[in-house]
Amino acid sequence: MIRRHALLTLALLLFITAAARDAFDDWVDSTVLPPLAAETSAEVLDRNGTLLRAYTVADGRWRLRTKLDAVDATYIKMLIAYEDKRFYSHAGVDPVAMLRAAYQALTQGKIVSGGSTLTMQTARLLEDGTTGKWAGKLRQIRLALALERRLSKDEILTLYLNRAPFGGNLEGVRAATRAYFGKEPRRLTPAQAALLVALPQAPEVRRPDRYRDAARAARTRVVERMLSAGVLDSDMAKTAGSEPIPAQKHPFPALSPHMADRAVAENARQLTLDATLQRQLETLAAAALQGKGDDLSIAILVADHTTGEILASVGSAAYRADSRLGFVDMTRALRSPGSTLKPLVYGMAFDQGLAHPETLIDDVPTAFGAYVPQNFDGKFRGTIRIRRALQLSLNIPAIKLTEAIGPANLMSALRRAGMDPVVPGGKPGLAIALGGLGVTLTDMVQLYAGLANGGKPRPLIWKSGSNTGEIGRNLISPVAAWYVADILSGLAPPPNAPRNRLAYKTGTSYGHRDAWALGFDGQHVVGVWLGRADGTPVPGAFGGGLAAPVLFEVFSRIKPALTPLPSPPPAALTISNADLPQPLQRFRGRNALFEKPKDAPTVAFPPDGSEVEADGGFLVVKVRDGVAPFTWLANGKPFAVATYERQSLLETEGAGFITLSVIDAKGRSARAEIRLN
Repeated sequence: MIRRHALLTLALLLFITAAARDAFDDWVDSTVLPPLAAETSAEVLDRNGTLLRAYTVADGRWRLRTKLDAVDATYIKMLIAYEDKRFYSHAGVDPVAMLRAAYQALTQGKIVSGGSTLTMQTARLLEDGTTGKWAGKLRQIRLALALERRLSKDEILTLYLNRAPFGGNLEGVRAATRAYFGKEPRRLTPAQAALLVALPQAPEVRRPDRYRDAARAARTRVVERMLSAGVLDSDMAKTAGSEPIPAQKHPFPALSPHMADRAVAENARQLTLDATLQRQLETLAAAALQGKGDDLSIAILVADHTTGEILASVGSAAYRADSRLGFVDMTRALRSPGSTLKPLVYGMAFDQGLAHPETLIDDVPTAFGAYVPQNFDGKFRGTIRIRRALQLSLNIPAIKLTEAIGPANLMSALRRAGMDPVVPGGKPGLAIALGGLGVTLTDMVQLYAGLANGGKPRPLIWKSGSNTGEIGRNLISPVAAWYVADILSGLAPPPNAPRNRLAYKTGTSYGHRDAWALGFDGQHVVGVWLGRADGTPVPGAFGGGLAAPVLFEVFSRIKPALTPLPSPPPAALTISNADLPQPLQRFRGRNALFEKPKDAPTVAFPPDGSEVEADGGFLVVKVRDGVAPFTWLANGKPFAVATYERQSLLETEGAGFITLSVIDAKGRSARAEIRLN
């Protein structure tokens, strides 16, 4: 009977235990977990995965996403050894640690050590809960048990690494290592790891940038514990104890801020930029403006013209609301390109058989209808080789070539290059060759990338993994592109710049508003712009004086030596003017058959349209150029026949209009309409 009673009691106890266990399991399994995924900082990476720029989350905190395998292994060992040495064996709650903590609190009258596991701490971080109240502690226990049932140990540890507080607005170990050590958490010194272990326990009072003594003391306690636990040996512990505490925070990377903003807006995570080059060029941009006033801005763009990838993009010298309007991305702002379109004009003329680099062209005062352009310096060089005309950036020859190829055709070529030019009034005229339109620095670098790429358009890309799509037909032929590069590489470099074979062109827009320099070697193309972001003039600003030196500095930072320009294509004519085919020896334009020959006769006096007084009933007339003998006519009637003199007398018959004509020995004629008073 007694035995039967004992069996019934045991069965009842087992039933109660099972029921309690089931109820406990139901209690744990029914736990509603808080959201495990928290907003993390948006990050923009360079081509190699290096952080270019990070952004705070909505509440202003730095919370950089990290993975367990991206964190230093020694730090993980120290964290577990210090906070929760049975982490990988308990189910979320460590009874041994809790009993020890309770015993110490009862016997010493104060909390000596905590009993919270890393899982319980993670539970508290997920709900931003408290640790001191029993209700809060019970909730942490329940949530910790639930987390252990639904997540792996590594997943729980990863949550902790992303949520632990490290002082101020820093959350997560990666934000902490970036701020305190200026590096990623993959490789840490024992001293750095010990400080990171200590910080989450009291993040505000141990912040090394504010409370260095408290931070050092906390780090020392961790190092001593790790020495006792065998995680660190004596040498490592000694070195860790002597390492300086970081005195201030490192700024989070903010490279290429304009392009990074654009990337975030377009949900692009990785760019084609190179962080090292970007940092160097941002420093160069700031240095280039030193001593040049507080309102001058600068933009620099670097691309690999063999792939189209943008390697660096500097939109301004500083990303701030200052007198330079630093928030404006000047790589994308519409500006006048000055003379920087001339290489395309010459290339198209070469391509259409209108000229050759050794062709002669006249740089003389010329009227194109009502348009009378002048050279930048107000001088004229007379007859000059096309090569030299481009190197000197003369305006008259460029306009003559533009007239021959047609402004509409020039605009079409710009669009084939991937540009989006804006013409005032919408109708292109001859002035577009001298900068009479709006383009961006990105447009211009894309154009020069096409010239450098053998005349093939080279669309620029800035998102990693993008492709250029269809390239379309050539801007100009490979031969014409080589001619242009050969001419531009013959330009003398700025003072103190390396003497190398960099093909480059400078430009200055009307009113000295924009100073440009664009250049390329066998691999890279660079564009530099300087001016005021609001478009007001910069007195004395020239592309050659301001932008060209920066261009050469940029190339010196890309690589130690230039990549050679390509060799001439087989079809290129590398000969002198005298050896050229006769039509290419001198530029005459498409309407050469209808143009007046250079040495044809001209009525020198009286000039066409003039009013003159007859002297005693006679008028002196003069002829310039032409071949004697000459025949003169007045209103169609001869008054001097076969004369070898260059002046004759016309007997007048009173006031009125007279049409004078002169014919030379080759039958060439000239005329002038005058009024006789």
